[in-house]
Amino acid sequence: MKSLFVILIMLSFTNLAAKQIIVCKSCAISTVKKAIELAEDGDEIIIKKGIYQENDIEVNKSVSIIGEEGAVIDGQDKSGVLILTADNIVLKNFKIINVGVSYVKDFAAIKVVRCRNFTIENITLDKIFFGILIEKSHYGKIRNNTISSIAIAEVSSGNGIHAWHCSNLEIQDNEVYMMRDGIYFEFVSKSTVSNNLSYDNIRYGLHFMFSNNNIYHHNEFRDNGAGVAVMFSKYITMHHNKFKLNWGSASYGLLLKEIYDAEIYNNLFQENTIGIRGEGCTRINYTNNVFLRNGWAVKIAGACYENIFKNNDFMHNSLDLAYNTKLNDNEFVNNYWSEYTGYDLDNDGIGDIPYRPVKLFSYIVNRTPEALVLLRSLFVDIINFSEKVSPVFTPDNLMDNQPLMKRIND
Repeated sequence: MKSLFVILIMLSFTNLAAKQIIVCKSCAISTVKKAIELAEDGDEIIIKKGIYQENDIEVNKSVSIIGEEGAVIDGQDKSGVLILTADNIVLKNFKIINVGVSYVKDFAAIKVVRCRNFTIENITLDKIFFGILIEKSHYGKIRNNTISSIAIAEVSSGNGIHAWHCSNLEIQDNEVYMMRDGIYFEFVSKSTVSNNLSYDNIRYGLHFMFSNNNIYHHNEFRDNGAGVAVMFSKYITMHHNKFKLNWGSASYGLLLKEIYDAEIYNNLFQENTIGIRGEGCTRINYTNNVFLRNGWAVKIAGACYENIFKNNDFMHNSLDLAYNTKLNDNEFVNNYWSEYTGYDLDNDGIGDIPYRPVKLFSYIVNRTPEALVLLRSLFVDIINFSEKVSPVFTPDNLMDNQPLMKRIND
């Protein structure tokens, strides 16, 4: 009786064992869509080398879809390609091309709708509208993907990785370029964006709004039309990122708007029109960042309170700081300023006289941008010196009382 029970258990496990479904041009199953129809939860679908012209493939079962080298799904510029609607789906190692463009529908190479525990890994997406579009989904991993298109205008292009009403996502080691926004978050929480390269996008390399409790680290955002925008969010941590070469009349390394209780540290802001622009930001700690050869290192608009700039390197920026009010509720302490010309008689590494980072010329340029053509003139040196001696227009309490004599971050 006992042996019969063991045999029955073994048979039940055999029936539950996942099967492998092969898709190839000469196979009985020649389309991905047909393979999904025949599959059951837990099965593995293998796509052999070849080009499969398919659209609107709904993946409504908990399966793994894995491609061999040279496996390509061609959307033929008609609509979207893969639509994930089940939990525990894995996509790996294939390519999707030619997603349709629409002005009323969000066609995507991979659309994820109300899924949990999904993985999208080692996928190449090319000539697409939206790349990976994630809606109301949780606990997803998007790793090692290459996402690109030929975006020309914002209205006719989509985002590389677009997440809406999601949580617990891991966006890691992806390369995204020539999209509208490289990575876009809206109402996303408890997620991590790390080690991604986002460049040459029409608008933002990274753009997120109403997205709290997220971490962004070790990413590089460069050569994007408007840089990076972080808006209407709180409890954000951004560290060890690079914001580089974002040039233009409306470009920023990092635009912060209505951000609260954030930690921004160990980042590099290099050769941007504006390194950081803050509008309505409160209780942000800026620590150990490097501002190198930007137009403005930091530009602070109204309603920015209780922010602390400490142990940052301000090096060879055209203007270190722009400030549009005479009131100051922010603290600057122990920063290195390459423009500082003070002295250190007691050799403690701290300048003996305070440094005023806001120049009168910066105040003038804020109100009359055309004055920027006078940047390196003797006239500018004279008015800056006069304001330094007797501050009238700039905040009289905005100064670094302990400027460092040597840079911190080598």
